[in-house]
Amino acid sequence: MFCPVDAFHWTSYLGAMSIKPLIILPDPILRLGSKPVERVDAPLLKLADDMLETMYDAPGIGLAAIQVGEPLRMLVIDLAKEDETPAPQLFVNPEILATSDERSVYEEGCLSIPDYYAEVERPATVRVKYVDRDGKVMEMEADGLLATCLQHEIDHLDGVLFIDHISKLKRDMVVKKFKKLAKDRQPARMVG
Repeated sequence: MFCPVDAFHWTSYLGAMSIKPLIILPDPILRLGSKPVERVDAPLLKLADDMLETMYDAPGIGLAAIQVGEPLRMLVIDLAKEDETPAPQLFVNPEILATSDERSVYEEGCLSIPDYYAEVERPATVRVKYVDRDGKVMEMEADGLLATCLQHEIDHLDGVLFIDHISKLKRDMVVKKFKKLAKDRQPARMVG
């Protein structure tokens, strides 16, 4: 199920990584569809490493490129717990090929919707096709938290947020709250 990645390879870039600012709701960038990646090259891998650094700093377990303002079909995931060796995974041009009829419910949160969590029901198992760090086309079947995380992050690539999977009433309340927070963060205009 998991495609282990050489942790040393990823962590050897620590000096070259940088933390990117996260795009926060209600920023309309989050609703953009992302473009397919044409090739896996050094700039793309640098972005992937920066995304991992950003995700770890937040802290989170998944991050789509659009969440750092890059409308590319790419995401990173690391489900390792704090006391475990990091196990970062890169998914370029991920595509869900199949989902199970069986459903599962997880409490989801999102780095672009800080401090808000809600239970979301999704397919329990997914089959995903993607391109890995070496440019190879891969397929994997995922279940449990990995299946949920993949679906959550792939949704981002299509401009869909996890709050789109909850009731309209709850979603409207969350959007209203984040619009107010964004307005409160705006500097006051000077008159005169």
